[in-house]
Amino acid sequence: MTQDSRDIRPYTVELLQPEHAAGLVDLVRDVYGDHYPIRLFYDPDAINQANREGRYYSIVARTPENRIVGASHLYRSSPFEGLYEVGVGLVSKDYRNTGINKQLLAFLYDSFVGTMPHIEEVYGEAVCNHPFMQKAALSFKHVETAIQLALMPASAYSREKSAPGRVATLTEFRCYKPAPHTIFLPRMYEDDLRWIYSRLDDSRDIRLSEETLPQGTATRADMEVFEFASVARIAVAASGADLRERISELETQARAKKSTVFQVWTNLTEPWAGDASATLKTMGYVFGGPLPRWFGGDGLLMQKLECPADIESIVLVTDEARRILSMIENDMKQGAGNR
Repeated sequence: MTQDSRDIRPYTVELLQPEHAAGLVDLVRDVYGDHYPIRLFYDPDAINQANREGRYYSIVARTPENRIVGASHLYRSSPFEGLYEVGVGLVSKDYRNTGINKQLLAFLYDSFVGTMPHIEEVYGEAVCNHPFMQKAALSFKHVETAIQLALMPASAYSREKSAPGRVATLTEFRCYKPAPHTIFLPRMYEDDLRWIYSRLDDSRDIRLSEETLPQGTATRADMEVFEFASVARIAVAASGADLRERISELETQARAKKSTVFQVWTNLTEPWAGDASATLKTMGYVFGGPLPRWFGGDGLLMQKLECPADIESIVLVTDEARRILSMIENDMKQGAGNR
């Protein structure tokens, strides 16, 4: 894809070629200095290897002089390998306000993903300290499903001075290959979830969760701690009778690494998903929203903060996103186990 020839600064949008990986490193340094937390982006060989293995796909804007002036990425960040996140977007300062980000995303969403048969769904986490990323995702057929409170530290935006406190993100999904499956809604979130699911771009067999956590079974959960952001993410692929104890154990480990934001992803394909959510609710977790295809089947985000939520600073573009935020605020007001 080539930029309109009327622009005085032409560039071509394409999949990163191995010989241009060093230029991507230069762009990262130009925008973020030497402090970007994903260290892979300072190593051209590591970038190329990640692209070869399909862990990352780097979409870049390249000038006729082979300078990389913009980039966006697809990468794996959820338990399901067919779900890719869109992010790590950046544009050189002298190419901003030229429409370059829109061209990168148009290539990614409308041209590239369709050529990759193993990618079934994509999603993004649009920051909520400004409206621009949200508007971009919505223009490419994304559906808002969840809000992650206080996900990013204000320090990540210190150069722009665009965030007085921690920054929430709006999670938005787009389906490329429908995979109908059965999910079980927690009774306390049934109405909210049915409304969100009514807006999705693929279908589900939706049932109400009536079973309790199975006795004699162990919870299978993995945790990743992002120390730069003070965030712990716990993926519960299977919840068992020891769910409370297992989550408490992982929380203790995360606090030792200074985590103040705790996210738990539960599995909505389990008939006892409601009991899992109710257990987390009594531990101080609140609603975040559904995560389509998170485990292959859908997940549910539950979240707990040990830092300010900074809700008053959250910028949202649509009435639908504001409704999701209201769901979260209402759940916070209910208190542990009282909904």
